[in-house]
Amino acid sequence: MKNRTIICISRQLGSGGKNIAQKLAKQLEIEFYDQKLIEETAKESGMCRETVEELEETPTNSLLYSMYSTPFFGGFGFNPVVDLPMTDRLFVTQADIIREAAKKGSCVIVGRCADYILKDDPDLFTVFIHRDQEERVNQISKTYDISLKKAEELVKKGDKKRSHYYNYYSDRHWGEAENYDMTINSDILGEDYTVELIVKCLEKRALRIKARG
Repeated sequence: MKNRTIICISRQLGSGGKNIAQKLAKQLEIEFYDQKLIEETAKESGMCRETVEELEETPTNSLLYSMYSTPFFGGFGFNPVVDLPMTDRLFVTQADIIREAAKKGSCVIVGRCADYILKDDPDLFTVFIHRDQEERVNQISKTYDISLKKAEELVKKGDKKRSHYYNYYSDRHWGEAENYDMTINSDILGEDYTVELIVKCLEKRALRIKARG
């Protein structure tokens, strides 16, 4: 890919979003960040990988984080690495890692509020992948070899967790179409054609930017 493009993909649980993101990165021959972010976050934070995975995309009710997020608190020697709860320290650390990853060049980043963290990047392209709940439940049931009832519980909990996390750390609402450049029902086209659609949109976007420039 000649032009720098940062693609952030948010996704419902069971929508195939991770697979689509991975296939997209492979087709465009650019970096893919998902598990790699967990490894880097564990390294930078000093937490074990399992702890990072458990706390990722988990919201907090921290008053300290809200205070830290305002300019007012900048002059009081507040240290987010020391003073914030673990979930907030993880978010701050991971946000820095996401920004550094984007600086290195074109990449695909999955979840983790990356679209909001990088909202001011002129090369950002954001996508939300969704799918009918029945299809997602069936997919989760097959993937993890569990009952449909259990799969339905996981889907609901997974969506709720991601929604709360995104809504807490941003000033947006997870899954609302206006927050993304594209929203796609992956069940309509399938994963491979969904990747192709995203690629075509990126190509059209690049041409329009070039024409305006």
